[in-house]
Amino acid sequence: MEFSGQYLSYKNYLELGGTLDQTPFNILEFEARKQIDLKTQGRLKNVTNVPQEVKMCVFALINSINSYGSSTSGSNENIASESTDGYSVSYVTGGTIQEMIKSKSVELNDIINTYLIGVVVNGEHIMYLGV
Repeated sequence: MEFSGQYLSYKNYLELGGTLDQTPFNILEFEARKQIDLKTQGRLKNVTNVPQEVKMCVFALINSINSYGSSTSGSNENIASESTDGYSVSYVTGGTIQEMIKSKSVELNDIINTYLIGVVVNGEHIMYLGV
């Protein structure tokens, strides 16, 4: 599968200390790029010289999305906590899942805002949303 228009190349990802193989990287870079495009109204889609701040933002987003994916996968994904003393198990509820999703969304927005507020491309602030 061809992944074109990446804001962060796999080579740059590895230079920054990334550890993912190329296929998972491509998938997570695509997801990170879509998050950025949503917040910037697609202002970076045709930019040939991607600013360093955008590359660093993608790197941070990939790490965040990847950590979220690995923390929610596993054989006991419905277990929220376990105690061995008197052996008790608490399971994840729908409300807990919604809280985790909301928390992750806030984290991704915080990363995007931290890296991209104030970045100007082609004379325009990429995070500008109008008056």
